[in-house]
Amino acid sequence: MKKVIIIGATSGIGYEVAKGYLKLGWHVGVAGRRKEALEKFQSAAPDLVEIQELDVTKEDAPEKLHLLIDKLGGMDLFLLSSGVGSQNIALKADIEINTAKTNVGGFIRMVTAAFNYFREKGGGHLAVISSIAGTKGLGAAPAYSATKRFQNSYINALAQLSHMEKLNITFTDIRPGFVQTDLLKDGNYPLLMKPDHVAERIIRALKKKKRIAMIDNRYAILVFFWRMIPLWLWERMPVKSK
Repeated sequence: MKKVIIIGATSGIGYEVAKGYLKLGWHVGVAGRRKEALEKFQSAAPDLVEIQELDVTKEDAPEKLHLLIDKLGGMDLFLLSSGVGSQNIALKADIEINTAKTNVGGFIRMVTAAFNYFREKGGGHLAVISSIAGTKGLGAAPAYSATKRFQNSYINALAQLSHMEKLNITFTDIRPGFVQTDLLKDGNYPLLMKPDHVAERIIRALKKKKRIAMIDNRYAILVFFWRMIPLWLWERMPVKSK
């Protein structure tokens, strides 16, 4: 039986992806900060689900990941779905710093733990959910944009390191557009997608072991044109939600 661990599976995209893998008959390990939500998810399929309370911003997060791996009896696929972000036009420092604490500090903490596990095991599939926001700096959400660009670059670097060491690790950088979750509750966004729709496409991309998965085709086209916009012009575009 295939085994997947999803960090940040108590709500939103991670929750929907976990449900999808349960339907496929995988043994699923879910982790997050809300113990009650984890227990509720496990109660639906106790024979297939293992849970672990975990906060990616805490130093003991890697240790708790390994506890979950032991409960599950191993890990074939690791998916990091934890993340925070908000519009911060006022540039409140605490919001920016908290975003970096989770999306950079927590990201490093979990991804390195998963990479080292697969390194010792001899292979595996390491996937993260980043965002199309890493393509360009969004003036309404500076820290969020920057942390997502960081995540893109970090996975690129780990993929190169894996090749350098001749490791059998597959990497997938999942880049959704705007998704209807608590993360985007502070504005009106175009082309808003539902979490279950996104989850279906994520599972499909992971099955195909795509290196970079843009979710979905509308956003792939959007990002294609974003990249063609000169920096001087981009900096003069008021890209924000209303």
